[in-house]
Amino acid sequence: MITVLGLGFVGLTTALGFAEKGFKVYGYDVNKEKISLISNKTLPFHEEGLAEILEKNLNKNFVITNDLKLAIENSKIIFLCVGTPSDEEGKADLKYIKLAIDDILNNLSGENKKIIVVKSTIPPSTTKKDIRNYIETKGYVVGKDIYLANNPEFLREGHAWQDFIQPDRIVIGSEDEYSKTEMEKIYKSFNAPIHFVSLNTGEFIKYLSNTLLSTLISYSNEMSMIASVVGDIDIQKSFKILSEDKRWTGSPAAMSTYAYPGCGFGGYCLPKDTLAMAFKAKEYGMEAKILNNVLDVNSNIKSFWVDKISKEIDAKSGIGFLGLSFKPCSDDIRQTPAKEIIELFIEKGFNNICAYDPLANELFDKTYSLPIVYKNTIAEVCNDSDVIIILTGWQEFVEKQDLLKNKKVYDLRYILKRYDDVK
Repeated sequence: MITVLGLGFVGLTTALGFAEKGFKVYGYDVNKEKISLISNKTLPFHEEGLAEILEKNLNKNFVITNDLKLAIENSKIIFLCVGTPSDEEGKADLKYIKLAIDDILNNLSGENKKIIVVKSTIPPSTTKKDIRNYIETKGYVVGKDIYLANNPEFLREGHAWQDFIQPDRIVIGSEDEYSKTEMEKIYKSFNAPIHFVSLNTGEFIKYLSNTLLSTLISYSNEMSMIASVVGDIDIQKSFKILSEDKRWTGSPAAMSTYAYPGCGFGGYCLPKDTLAMAFKAKEYGMEAKILNNVLDVNSNIKSFWVDKISKEIDAKSGIGFLGLSFKPCSDDIRQTPAKEIIELFIEKGFNNICAYDPLANELFDKTYSLPIVYKNTIAEVCNDSDVIIILTGWQEFVEKQDLLKNKKVYDLRYILKRYDDVK
């Protein structure tokens, strides 16, 4: 039922995982040396626990084959697990994916209805744009003659088998119901959340995961360098104590709430302390590039949103802002993103503006004296506005989002429940 092209770290783990679940899996690789090793029950790389799984499934549910035509004819789903190295410019090189697609298309016969699933890591828009176009230049229509999906992997080397067989989530990028139905069939026995998303979203989630990790590592290294030049700082103990913050374990506010987009951070502590640490590094002759970029992004996200929205709405539109405090459950308006965003709209000529915050109306008005009208309820804002812009993630805005359904809404805190998320 399943063919896996490419039997490296990801491909072999994938093939053996589905074989362990009871599927008939064909494995194919152009590297003859690798094929020889696997055929002799030897892993071509070290991965804890995988050798025993290979021993158990080889020539049973998992079959190494040189007959790609036979494998493709007998399979409904074909996984691409080939390499996508960086080229000289740093762009993902798709040559191996294209060669694998050529091998598939050259071996199709009779009733196609095959699903090509890209498991290789590729940047957002690659499946939808590059791979789809490449297939269609060969005379096939994606979604009719052949089907296309992506299925990013989240395997840690050294723990790949456990990560595959007991996943925390399964992501499937697809834009047709046939692929979704067939992919759900092969994954339902894994007892993990299955997220069906667009092709671009599937690819993006993989990069979101990896780039967060790389950013955290480089952030930690930058902070360790600052500590080193300042001196008399126990770096190891500092980071160990950092990890005792209860937010890492999800209480009371999980760290995941910080790794979430919005329209910038504010308040008293984060802007002040990030700026102070960047200046302290400069005092000691070091440029804190990550910290400086953090401050730049925090500033740029506000103008980004104002530029985007102002191009999409009429200058005479009534704009209603929901949320003025820098965070929900607080009336703190110090360095709140709402101030700068509203000021930027005013500078662009928008003058029909009202706002509502459950706690911060009076303090915001007293502190900043902006030429806007303050409302006492969400309903009042909706009555006087064509466009609604959410600036603070108050739960009240989620609970009363039905009031917004006939408005053009910009949810700058990504808090509203989307109807496609409600199952």
